[in-house]
Amino acid sequence: MSPDEIDIHMDGCGVDAAPYVLGSLTDQEVETFKAHLATCAVCREEVAALQTIVSTLPAAAPQVQAPTELKQRVLATVRQEVSLHGGPATSGGARTGRKPSRSWLGWRPALAGVGVAAVVAVVLAIALAPGGGGGATRTIQAEVLAPRASATLRVSDGHAELNIARMPQTTPGRVYEVWIQRSGPPQPTNALFTVSRAGDATVGVPGAIAGVKVVMVTSEPRGGSAVPTRSPVIVAHVS
Repeated sequence: MSPDEIDIHMDGCGVDAAPYVLGSLTDQEVETFKAHLATCAVCREEVAALQTIVSTLPAAAPQVQAPTELKQRVLATVRQEVSLHGGPATSGGARTGRKPSRSWLGWRPALAGVGVAAVVAVVLAIALAPGGGGGATRTIQAEVLAPRASATLRVSDGHAELNIARMPQTTPGRVYEVWIQRSGPPQPTNALFTVSRAGDATVGVPGAIAGVKVVMVTSEPRGGSAVPTRSPVIVAHVS
């Protein structure tokens, strides 16, 4: 089939290929684009190329849910880029509805490049951007026994970190120990620490925070304990 025989509707050709592959079109837009695909060999090739990329690229990145706002923003950029670079325009800037001449061969690679680059950007943004599924950051205010002391638990990407301020130093021969509680009694961690002269410390909670209901801190003999020997001085309720 020669380029002069390809029936391409310039108002739609290439613009919806990436959103169609990513499943971001409305039901009406999908039906319209499917009808266009039936008559447009170029868009069929574009969709086939993009489907290959979408099926393989996400394996290179951890899968988390991206915010809806991010998806909409990236897809809007895709549409804008394709509108700007996707094909020839008349002298007044409006696209023509005629079948393309052989000049199509000159700008078709550029359109393909825009489509591939656009879908790569969308997939990476959706795969890597922080969103739901454990990617969001939460800051939990902990209960602290010591007067004027404070502590927060920062939860991000499935892990947690304690930020402590104005905590009294432990007595000689003792350290602070971090505990986690899912169901049943508190479980010890290998996070043993002391605070600075000002009473500050930043301590990572070992392991994944998934399923943890409470993070707590007690004063224990140097080297740590298998079970708490004193009441908690810091308690952060995760869930």
